[in-house]
Amino acid sequence: MDPQSPTSSLQRLQIVEKRIVRVLELAGGLMDEMASPSGPRKELVNKQCSEFMQLIKDIQMTLREEIKSACEYRPFEKCDYVPRISNEICYKKLEYVIAQLDEMKQTIEGYHNAA
Repeated sequence: MDPQSPTSSLQRLQIVEKRIVRVLELAGGLMDEMASPSGPRKELVNKQCSEFMQLIKDIQMTLREEIKSACEYRPFEKCDYVPRISNEICYKKLEYVIAQLDEMKQTIEGYHNAA
């Protein structure tokens, strides 16, 4: 990557936006040229069509790369929500089991004291 190339996704998308504007300008210029009363100038039409196609390819390639990198981005990859909730559920289950065991112990002690 050369030092002058954009580094952030936002910068790359801003460049795409400028290219899209240029594509629209070229399309408008071509329509004007085709509607010219003296007829279209072949060399100008060829030049503008070539630039148009190259810009479309560049836009496509950049957007494809941005989509691919966005799909690789996993914002919740390091999220610990699931393990924390699992631990909390296990803790509550243990509290319940301990409470049940305490009740059983009291019941057993009650039988021993009654005897």
